Amino acid sequence: MTESPYFEALHLQKHWNSPEREFTVDFSLSVEQGTMTALLGPSGCGKSTVLRMIAGLLPPDTADGVFPVLRLDGRDLIPVPPGKRGIGMVFQNHALFPHMRTDDNVSYGLRCRGISRKESRRRAETFLERFGLAGFASRKPESLSGGEAQRVSLARTLIVEPKLVLFDEPLSALDTPLRRRLAADICGMQQSCGFTGLFVTHDIAEAKAVAGRIIVMKEGRIVQDCPATDFTGVE
Repeated sequence: MTESPYFEALHLQKHWNSPEREFTVDFSLSVEQGTMTALLGPSGCGKSTVLRMIAGLLPPDTADGVFPVLRLDGRDLIPVPPGKRGIGMVFQNHALFPHMRTDDNVSYGLRCRGISRKESRRRAETFLERFGLAGFASRKPESLSGGEAQRVSLARTLIVEPKLVLFDEPLSALDTPLRRRLAADICGMQQSCGFTGLFVTHDIAEAKAVAGRIIVMKEGRIVQDCPATDFTGVE
């Protein structure tokens, strides 16, 4: 008997029909545990829409009697609300709470799970050190650089041990040298932490730096799927 994929998305569809544009996303993918997959393509091709459907922030459509399928570690996600899917998401704009200290931002998910402030802060400080942010616990987000804020955002996501991490162009607002450094950092963190990830980007070099597999999307559909080492460019 063939073992089921760790994460599987089948027939994720979303259709828009407006005077400016008619557009349909139709997406299917399976990934193995502990891998990082990049979704690569130009702006407007449907990459972020796919992530939002996976996270539960946008309901998929049912078309022609074809029903969407979302499974993570053997669990059907379709009826599960976003906060209980076991999925973490890292955004371009960090989405840190401006009134909170750095350690409280990182430990927010732990506190929501009933862990005491003292214990959650202790764990947060451990994570901050792991992410190269030792000594940053009491700082507010406004005092952080773009790269530091993105590390805090990643630490906040990973501290609750999500089964799947979604990255929605997290580096696109940063300058090129910093993007390259953080792409390498994310790759190293993925390998050391062992999380399963989907990384959305429009940058080929970034995709090759973070992922072992590259999926190219165009106009809502997958047009290429290959190991990053074999990827030579968009056809």
